[in-house]
Amino acid sequence: MALFIFLGICLSCLIFLFLWNQHHGKGKLPPGPIPLPIVGNILQVDLKNISKSLSLLAKEYGPVFTVYLGMKPTVVLYGYEALKEALLDRGDEFSGKMQSAILSKVSQGLGIAFSNGETWKQTRRFSFMVLRSMRMGKKTIEDRIQEEVLCLVEALRKTNGCPCDPSFLLSCVPCNVISAVIFQHCFDYNDVLFKDFMERFGSTKLLASPWTQLCSAYPVLYYLPGSHNEYFKIYSEQKNFFLMEIKRHQESLNLSSPQDFIDHFLIKMEKEKHNKKSEFTVDNLIITIADLFGAGTETTSSTMKYGLLLLLKHPEVTAKIQEEIARVIGSHRRPCMQDRNHMPYTDAVLHEIQRYIDFVPIPAPRTTTQDVQFRGYHIPKGTGVMTCLTSVLHDDKEFPHQEKFDPGHFLDERGNLKNSDYFMAFSVDDISKLL
Repeated sequence: MALFIFLGICLSCLIFLFLWNQHHGKGKLPPGPIPLPIVGNILQVDLKNISKSLSLLAKEYGPVFTVYLGMKPTVVLYGYEALKEALLDRGDEFSGKMQSAILSKVSQGLGIAFSNGETWKQTRRFSFMVLRSMRMGKKTIEDRIQEEVLCLVEALRKTNGCPCDPSFLLSCVPCNVISAVIFQHCFDYNDVLFKDFMERFGSTKLLASPWTQLCSAYPVLYYLPGSHNEYFKIYSEQKNFFLMEIKRHQESLNLSSPQDFIDHFLIKMEKEKHNKKSEFTVDNLIITIADLFGAGTETTSSTMKYGLLLLLKHPEVTAKIQEEIARVIGSHRRPCMQDRNHMPYTDAVLHEIQRYIDFVPIPAPRTTTQDVQFRGYHIPKGTGVMTCLTSVLHDDKEFPHQEKFDPGHFLDERGNLKNSDYFMAFSVDDISKLL
């Protein structure tokens, strides 16, 4: 009995010391709910609807508050003003990437999406430069998009008007466009290799499983059996596929005439082959390719899918788009990017689709790159920072009918496109803007 009493006293002291350390030892962090030992505030957050949980906490603690998802603090930014001040006005201080155990294991700190420091700066700058140059080449990215849309239309015609689920076809379009930019070739939609490749991209949903999220919070768990191991396996298969393409490019590389993204990267590698600290390696190229596919495929295909569903639900919106298409483009030529300036209603609908579906309500967390004084609080270097884009895209002051699908949110009184600083579809500087 005495032993149990002693253990109970020790446990109580540990709990007290933990709570004291969180709220007094780091008392300058923004306020937030009191965390429990080990689990933090996980029991107070609905993992199936994190945005709603953060909304309730923001009402109690304000636009900047702290939660513990595990034993480490995460500062939450809620609302446009807080996000703008941190991510735009003071972007460098909040530009670090949160390294979860699972994503760190597969990315190895390389690529664009989950890298930091010099690796991120050089890889991102190089990717921007190459993709920008490819927009102006003999065969631009716009040309590739137009060609792929024709393939999609032909595939839909083959259904002969029968009911079908277009999800796979809508995924093929952006994937093939990116493939053309990176590999210099596209796939037939019925190609078995292509279908396997597309299925691997569906593995990202494994990251949303409760077990995988638990593994991210407690790294020691990913040594146990679980769905995260399936993700590791699929990601490894993806990397092998990319490596096969890289080897094919190496065999046919013309240093004076790069044809695609891989060629440009390999030429950069050749130029820096004597630089032992070069960020341009085969490993970095593999992860960068995976990042570009991951950023451009799922976001685009899902936006198109939800867009179709919204147009089916709102036939009056569809009719206005059809009228604008007939008036500006007609039926004798393909649409092009220049048409966008003359189609404000269609442009507004595209903006509203992305605002309404709120595809990425909580982007990947960031970290502070240095000790930060923010709104009277002290946020230590390396602290996790979570942003809630839902709070911006569904701000009822900027978007009066924020719960409704209303293209008028992006139109002025004259029917012209009205730009909004609150339009943050994926993030302030997300990787998908590269494409």
